[in-house]
Amino acid sequence: MSPIAVTIAGSDSGGGAGIQADLKTFSALGVYGASVVTALTAQNTMGVAAIHDVPPEFITAQIDAVFSDLKVAAVKIGMLSQTATIAAVAEGLERHRPAHVVLDPVMVAASGDALLQPDAVDSLRRLLIPKARLLTPNLPEAAALLDAPFAEDEAAMRSQAERLIALGAGAVLIKGGHGSGPDSVDLLVERHIVIRLLAERIATNNTHGTGCTLSSAVAAGLAKGMTLTEAVRAAKSYVTAAIKAADRLEIGAGNGPVHHFHQWW
Repeated sequence: MSPIAVTIAGSDSGGGAGIQADLKTFSALGVYGASVVTALTAQNTMGVAAIHDVPPEFITAQIDAVFSDLKVAAVKIGMLSQTATIAAVAEGLERHRPAHVVLDPVMVAASGDALLQPDAVDSLRRLLIPKARLLTPNLPEAAALLDAPFAEDEAAMRSQAERLIALGAGAVLIKGGHGSGPDSVDLLVERHIVIRLLAERIATNNTHGTGCTLSSAVAAGLAKGMTLTEAVRAAKSYVTAAIKAADRLEIGAGNGPVHHFHQWW
């Protein structure tokens, strides 16, 4: 049977992030992708012009339609902009109990536009982090979830990841892309285990959708039966190559997308 993953996230009308990035990633990695749309965004490579939230009852209908028919092996969760949306998704996960949930706590777009309402952060902590097999915050997101300062070094990154595990996450992949230096270091932190993932920091403005792509690549690996460590390592390699190839696309006038199909085009 073909491995199936579902993305529960917002739509990016520009095609570089959100649902569109997730489905491209699933396809590139040999996984059948289904989707539950939580919000519509009017955006392009320059920024987000508008957000239209999908009613919670329709999010529920999408979740139940997908899970009642498809044998979902992994779930990636992205943009959930408001408390009612988070509650609907949490209730759907409770009903259907997927084996693997990868939660990307999307708070701010690459353009700097806010994608999560401030009053929804506590709901994300309480309702969804405890259901996540893996939480994938970048440095600003980890700081916001913990009401803590931005992690300045790997020791602080590990400490913040451990605090997020204490909130209920099974594991945390804390991403160092917003840091400085010649290398980008991510830390995969589980209880009593820390794995350091190193990649060259690539000089490009075309990084739109990087976080979405990484989390959906991990979900794809889990859907195919990889261990968490294997899935994270494979996802990191895939995203690094997609960023390296991003400038070949020449999409838009702002922060362009990574090249999801760099292996094929």
